[in-house]
Amino acid sequence: MAKKVKVGIVGLGRLGRQHAENLASRVPNCELSAICSVVEDEISAFKEKWDVPFSYTNYDEMLRNKDLDAIFIASPSGFHCDQIIKALDAGFHVFSEKPLGLYLEEAEQVMAAVESHPDQVFMLGFMRRYDRSYADAKRKIVNGDIGEPILIRCYGLDPASQMDNFLAFAKANYSGGLFLDMSIHDLDLARWYMGSEAQEVWAIGGGYARQEFDEIQDAETGAAMVRFENNTMGIFVAGRNSAHGYHIETEIIGTKGSIRIGTVPERNQIVLFNENGAVKECYDGFLERFEQAYLSEAEEFIHCILEGRQPGVTVQDGVESTRLGYACKQSFETRQLVKVREANLVKNG
Repeated sequence: MAKKVKVGIVGLGRLGRQHAENLASRVPNCELSAICSVVEDEISAFKEKWDVPFSYTNYDEMLRNKDLDAIFIASPSGFHCDQIIKALDAGFHVFSEKPLGLYLEEAEQVMAAVESHPDQVFMLGFMRRYDRSYADAKRKIVNGDIGEPILIRCYGLDPASQMDNFLAFAKANYSGGLFLDMSIHDLDLARWYMGSEAQEVWAIGGGYARQEFDEIQDAETGAAMVRFENNTMGIFVAGRNSAHGYHIETEIIGTKGSIRIGTVPERNQIVLFNENGAVKECYDGFLERFEQAYLSEAEEFIHCILEGRQPGVTVQDGVESTRLGYACKQSFETRQLVKVREANLVKNG
């Protein structure tokens, strides 16, 4: 019987709870041994359903628990860098949700920490690489089914119903802006599919439905066009005002064909016929759309620990996606074409 990996998780918000439930009941050879949150009600609510031996309101205290093998970080983005470095220094394997950091300099500090602990597994939560459709698209590209990929088009649209919640958060916290906060998954997929780093970017956007976005120097809807170093292209659209629900769509165009993923964000195979015509329900959030991917990435993290190998998603992926996200942000703010490697990406906000 394989050894069970004992995991402690920090962060029990909407996504953190999903991760915690996966670790507690759905991931083979894994034992969720500790939970940590500064919100005591979140701890109480989770413990009512799951029998977890240890609970903490202080992250540093959890790191002193030497019964644990790994730390799973699902806390707010601004805490990721510090928590990753502390967990690595304490000797743990580490999984962290995206983004690697809200600033490039922080992300590079994490990369240095990961590289200084080569015997510990580090994995970043770019879960779309573990979604069956996105993973199959990668296999088809590698197989040459569409020839050489030349353009990727990505839509990432959040439900309009969540806009008030986001604005309340963004007014009190630094989110990184539309492109870093929302487009980071698409930017990572583009690097993965196109096999190249970004060279230059042009980004535009605005607060079209809600002018409050202009007040926080962010965009409610934005678009970016990217040229990659191998001369391939990327078009990225991100928005927080999707009337029909959560919509993630990707197209990769090649010299001999193309692949589309999620063109219609169908919740299921049901079509309802009524006075509104033919109606199909759409996903209402990322947890529903990527439920399988979140589970698969957690399984991969545990497998890597047990097998003594590193995952396919690397800390470098986190750094380069952050670099590109910030270049998009700078282009949006300055209304200028930005050379990615020359962008002013220092911590300023």
